[in-house]
Amino acid sequence: MKLTKYGHSCLLVEVGPDRILVDPGTFSQGWENLTGLTAVLVTHQHPDHVDPARLPGLLALNSDVQLFADPGSVGTLAEAGVTATPVEPGDTLDLATPVQVFGETHAVIHKDLPSIANRGYLIDGRLYLPGDSLQVPSQAVEILAVPVAAPWMAAKEAVEFVRAVDPTIAVPIHEKILASTAMVYGLLQNLKPTDTQWLDLDDGRTVEV
Repeated sequence: MKLTKYGHSCLLVEVGPDRILVDPGTFSQGWENLTGLTAVLVTHQHPDHVDPARLPGLLALNSDVQLFADPGSVGTLAEAGVTATPVEPGDTLDLATPVQVFGETHAVIHKDLPSIANRGYLIDGRLYLPGDSLQVPSQAVEILAVPVAAPWMAAKEAVEFVRAVDPTIAVPIHEKILASTAMVYGLLQNLKPTDTQWLDLDDGRTVEV
């Protein structure tokens, strides 16, 4: 598996014949010119996870790509003229690489705001991308994409999420709301399980895991 991060929660995951792009949103850059994609996965409808303005251009470059999204994003994308296949918890996507779907709703930002759908994805039984949720999957996870900062969470919750999942590798995501990542990244590195490797991909390099 090869991983490349395009900022915030956008990851390119390459496994065998599949090139899977996750959460191409407004806080991420460089994904809009990718080619050879087999699937795009969207966790939820917030613009930092899906950019309806740039996504049509990406799809035009990848005519055979499959687009999967939560029901809320399907509606948002339809307004932009983009058709996506809705996914539900328990689904397994029709790709060469197995992708299991998890999740129900977005983490609570405030009780006065309506809840929206959120989907997590487990790719190839190894990499878990939770979207905007700290739902711990029922099965073991080797590689965890861990949200590090958000209006709906505190740093202590990110620490407990990593500890609960106890992955072999933790990859920080959802960092763009931070003025500097050093403090939160340092906290997570110090308090994560001792056997979990911290893998920071913010420099954009591709890493094989």
